[in-house]
Amino acid sequence: MSNVNTDNISDAALCEIAANGVATITLNRPEIHNAFDDVLINDLTAKIEALDADPAVRVIILTGAGKSFSAGADLNWMKRMAGYSHAENLADSRALAKLMKVLNFASKPTIALVNGAAFGGGVGLAACCDIVIASDSASFCLSEVKLGLIPAVISPYVVEAIGVNQARRYFLTAERFDAQTAQQIGLVHEITTTDDLAARGQEIAKLLLANGPDAMHAAKNLIYAVANKPITDAVIDDTAQRIADQRKTPEAQMRMTDFLKK
Repeated sequence: MSNVNTDNISDAALCEIAANGVATITLNRPEIHNAFDDVLINDLTAKIEALDADPAVRVIILTGAGKSFSAGADLNWMKRMAGYSHAENLADSRALAKLMKVLNFASKPTIALVNGAAFGGGVGLAACCDIVIASDSASFCLSEVKLGLIPAVISPYVVEAIGVNQARRYFLTAERFDAQTAQQIGLVHEITTTDDLAARGQEIAKLLLANGPDAMHAAKNLIYAVANKPITDAVIDDTAQRIADQRKTPEAQMRMTDFLKK
């Protein structure tokens, strides 16, 4: 494995790239349950951007060190923010919003391995990943309203994952729910044991490695192009244009030729 080369970035998030192109980012503040502060937010954003721009990287895995995935906002950071001006608070909020956007719209497939508690922004990180695998001991909570806050910048991604009906419950109750409930409401795709979590992540990554990188990127864009839209002539024409364009790409030409030879 090799470390990603990003200058002036802390070790709040560790990054390793395996020889097969699977990169793993590990939130690295286990002593405070991988809670966010401005340093971790900037570190994580920079590393995701660097991995997404690296042609050697094929898949990005996100997990947490220690017993938790991420407990959301660091309480010490929140104390500092309480004394910030509105402009300073807005800048901080926009930095977190950028992190969620960068992760959600990464061109590479992303896998969240939720190894423990995911609270607040930790739920947002999971919702921004393409595939979410949780430990059977993982727990989740959208806890913001307990603190008089709202899950604002994560809301587009969480609502997209769990739907309006479930968001109306969990945004308001701030109740804690388990991995099985998270799967039932659409936040988690699969549950496994804590011991098997990393191995299962690698198995899913292997499935992704077998596919065309450009095609997977195009497939992600396709989802956003058709999601929650009525099936109009314009949408139908757009999908026809997309597959016609995709068939002419070098990747598709090579892969279809290889398949037909078999």
